[in-house]
Amino acid sequence: MKAFCYLFLYLNIYTLFSSESVAQELQLSVEGVTPITEAFRDSLDFKQNHPNFESLKQEADTLLQKVQRMGYINSELRTLQKQNDSLYTARYFFGRRIDYIKVYYSEGSFRKKELQAIASEVQPEYFTLPFQTAEAALQKLNSFQTASGNAFGRLRLSEITANTPNSLQAQLVLVNGSQRTIDGIVIKGYEKFPKSYLRYYAGIKKKTLFNQKKLIAQNELLNSLGFVSTLKPPEALFQKDSTTVYFYLQKKNFNNFDGILGFATDEETQRVQFNGYLNLELNNNLNFGEQLLINYKADGDEQVNFRAKTTLPYLFNTPFGLALELKIFKRDSTFVTTDQQARLTYQVTPRSAVYAGYKGYESSNLQDEVLVGNPVQDYTANYIIAGAAYEKPQNSNLFPIKTTAAIDTEIGTRELKDTQEDQIRLLFTANHIINLNTENSLYIQNTTQALLSDTYLTNELFRFGGINSIRGFNENSIDASLFSVLNTEYRYMFNPGLYIHSIIDLGYFENDIMELKQKLYSFGIGLGLQSKAGLFNINFANGNREGMNFNFSNTKIHISLTSRF
Repeated sequence: MKAFCYLFLYLNIYTLFSSESVAQELQLSVEGVTPITEAFRDSLDFKQNHPNFESLKQEADTLLQKVQRMGYINSELRTLQKQNDSLYTARYFFGRRIDYIKVYYSEGSFRKKELQAIASEVQPEYFTLPFQTAEAALQKLNSFQTASGNAFGRLRLSEITANTPNSLQAQLVLVNGSQRTIDGIVIKGYEKFPKSYLRYYAGIKKKTLFNQKKLIAQNELLNSLGFVSTLKPPEALFQKDSTTVYFYLQKKNFNNFDGILGFATDEETQRVQFNGYLNLELNNNLNFGEQLLINYKADGDEQVNFRAKTTLPYLFNTPFGLALELKIFKRDSTFVTTDQQARLTYQVTPRSAVYAGYKGYESSNLQDEVLVGNPVQDYTANYIIAGAAYEKPQNSNLFPIKTTAAIDTEIGTRELKDTQEDQIRLLFTANHIINLNTENSLYIQNTTQALLSDTYLTNELFRFGGINSIRGFNENSIDASLFSVLNTEYRYMFNPGLYIHSIIDLGYFENDIMELKQKLYSFGIGLGLQSKAGLFNINFANGNREGMNFNFSNTKIHISLTSRF
């Protein structure tokens, strides 16, 4: 019984103190030496309830700093008085508010473009800032100094005086620090990363001015390579006489496979026929940045298309690279054409390159009988090639390339029997993505090719049509001496792995053998889905020629699945 009484007494004492502690929550109210409006009081946005006096006192001091940043630079906390057990009143003197500050500067210390980025009014000797944004504006101006290599430069205001009752004027002083250049570059995480990409692809070089903003942009450029990902922004280690920049990279598997392959026996020849397609892309497996492409397409009867290409960038740590390519095209029993190409590329800037090289064609007529006037004949051709390319990446897993443009020129001679004829081939491709917002974008692409010659053969004409040119038509079903195709898509992203798009393709081609000039168009819809198996694309497109009525049977379904390993 005695123990029970002690327990009962303990619980009552605990309850009493607990109730008292809850009741001891303190409240803060704010008043001015002169009356203030409720609207002004609400704009202060201070915390009213506090668990103890220390927290309340800290809030009163913080509020004073906030008021001074609002322009009441002469404000003071006059008193902090206890009204009752739970209420305290902070009484402030606010004074006159400063609306703006006129900042004088030394001409030549800052570029006009930098000053216009922080101030709406910029004069040769001064610029004007709203007082509330002055601190952030000067911090931004200081970041411009850091970006120009003055990493330890600092700005401060001196000679601050009243200009008018509601404005100040001050002198802006730039204290220069020692200019920093990049003395060392260290790769963390992927030590075998091909260093040539730092210098020639991303433009990261030693002995250049340290620029944090530029380094972050270059880091994003490395992230767009595909076979590497950046783990975090680059960091710098500043020592007394050196600056070392650290990049944090991780190797990614960037090999692609896409294909369906089948086979059957030809009833007439009893030979095995392959059909389907195979696309294989191997990237950076040797940590050299190299690439190997193998493409094979066959429909069993009509045509076979084979392509193999290898690219070796930045040979011997120079901006020069080498590309070798082989193409074989066979159309039923009519002809087969082989072209071989070797080109030497030079990286001019991180986004642009030029090249020169050699390209040779050899084509054979497979028909049993030689017909007079037959536009398919045996020939060989040799060309000197030259061109330029531009590429701008963007931070997107599905669409990593924002802009590309390339122009190719082939100048050479075609040999037909015992005659030679000068020819020129011109090729132009360009595409661009217009990002309207995070979900909506527009994609535009143009491909134009022209063959300039006195006479033409069917087996030397350009071949286009299909999923990679104008959709809604069979693959390589259109022969042309000149053609131009405009592809457009309106894309809507449901999420980072699913999007739907429209298909509006317009085309024009000329066939000088048949004296044919015709316009083409196709409309449709497509879907893209990123799954564990890879990127799945399905397009429904209806292609038509000028002067023909719409026919639903012309609708083609283009399907592809690209797997990454």
